[in-house]
Amino acid sequence: MTENVDSVHLRRCVTLAVEALEAGDDPFGSVLVDSDGDLLAEARNLEHTESDPTAHPELALARWAIAHLPVAERAATTVYTSGEHCPMCAAAHGWAGLGRVVYAASAEQLSGWRTGWGLSGSPVRPLAITDVAPGLEVVGPVAPYDEEMRAVHERALDR
Repeated sequence: MTENVDSVHLRRCVTLAVEALEAGDDPFGSVLVDSDGDLLAEARNLEHTESDPTAHPELALARWAIAHLPVAERAATTVYTSGEHCPMCAAAHGWAGLGRVVYAASAEQLSGWRTGWGLSGSPVRPLAITDVAPGLEVVGPVAPYDEEMRAVHERALDR
C-alpha cells in the first residue's frame, strides 16, 4: 500500500470518529480494506447509541469479516482505525485472522491526553496491539492524524 492509500483510509477513520462524537458516542472510527486497498466495510463507535460498552468499530469489523470473508482474504486485509485497538478489539482482530493494522493515535497517547485533561483512566489497561495479538504488522501512530484525533477527543470534553 502506498502512503496515499493509507492517508485516504485514515482520513475516513477520522471522519467516522467525528460522526461518532456528533452522535453522542466516543470518537472512534475504523475501516476494513482488501489487499488492493478497496473499502470492504466501515464502522464507528456505537457504545452510547447501543448502550453497549463493547460496541467498538474494530470489533464490528472483525465480526463482519468473519461473516463475509474466507480465511485467506481476511489475512490479506488492513484495518485502519482512528485509535489503536483496545485489548478486546486486538484479541478479536487476532482471532478473526485479520491482517495489517494502521492506526492514527496510540492507546498510550490517548491515555496520556485523558490524564492531562484530568479524566479517569480506561477500565482496561492500554496495551499495544502486539502485546495481545503478536505477529501482526502494525503501523502507528501516524502523523498528522494522531494530532487530529487529539483535537477530536478534546472536543468530547465539551459534551
